[in-house]
Amino acid sequence: MYVLSCPHLPEGAQTPVGSEVYRGLTARPKMLSPWLFYDARGSDLFEQITELPEYYPTRTERSILSAHADQIVAAAAGCERLTMIELGAGTATKTGLLLKAAVRLQDEVTYHAIDVSRTALDEAKRRIEAELEGVAVVPRVGDYTEGLGRVEADGQRRMVLYIGSSIGNFEPEDALQLLRDIRRELKAGEKLLLGVDMIKNCEVLLRAYDDAAGVTAAFNKNVLARINRELGANFNLDLFRHRALWNEERSRIEMHLESRIAQRVVVPALELEVKLQRGETIHTENSYKFRDEGVIEMLERADFCLSDHWTDNCDWFGVYLATAW
Repeated sequence: MYVLSCPHLPEGAQTPVGSEVYRGLTARPKMLSPWLFYDARGSDLFEQITELPEYYPTRTERSILSAHADQIVAAAAGCERLTMIELGAGTATKTGLLLKAAVRLQDEVTYHAIDVSRTALDEAKRRIEAELEGVAVVPRVGDYTEGLGRVEADGQRRMVLYIGSSIGNFEPEDALQLLRDIRRELKAGEKLLLGVDMIKNCEVLLRAYDDAAGVTAAFNKNVLARINRELGANFNLDLFRHRALWNEERSRIEMHLESRIAQRVVVPALELEVKLQRGETIHTENSYKFRDEGVIEMLERADFCLSDHWTDNCDWFGVYLATAW
């Protein structure tokens, strides 16, 4: 997380949330980082999104893991015992498939779950330890882009899970740098399991990010509700429209909040007045989609080599096992 540190800025802008909101709402064009989505309400809304009929990524990735979990874990472990670390774990609903496979292979496994949402991690720990004997859950609230090396494995091989296509929320160079940062924290021979959403028909993509029930719209607008609650802002959510669009040139879905009218919003904790024109947007998220050759090139540039790759019957989603070298 980026934190502004300037003595002339309001005190509220010195916190992670305040810093990100200040930076984003004073930028041109305006933007907000997608990690701001994930307060308790946002985490709950995202879990609802993953169950929507239009939202194919979660169920498609789950089907891949269900079919290949034993193969994935065996390939990752080799002749060693595994410790698993998940970045952006959320409630870890899909991860149980891999944890079950690890228990079948080695009787017990330690699972380090890292996420910005304490609520999601508490739910993951409660559910996994109740359902899966042999799994010890170690939750850590924080930014998963830092401090991976602090996770001790007691001599076991570590496998980092970065599933759910979260890599697509980063700009290409930032995604590459994240993979390089992960690689820097790993020893040669340790593993990365990467979940990636592939390029497909744009109508399928757009429906996934603008569902008929309006859950994604509520998820998007919740970032404004969070700013109201935590920073005292007066955003009127009814004066914003959720927009999702496919950017063909950059191979990404974009999510925006579009102002329905010309308006002014005050954010007292940041001593900030935000002016928006009618039709002006706040850019809240990108979700890049990939081709197979692009994923392999990105892994190789980050000093990983591809060990194996699994996909669904339609090639809508890919799960890549890579080895640090």
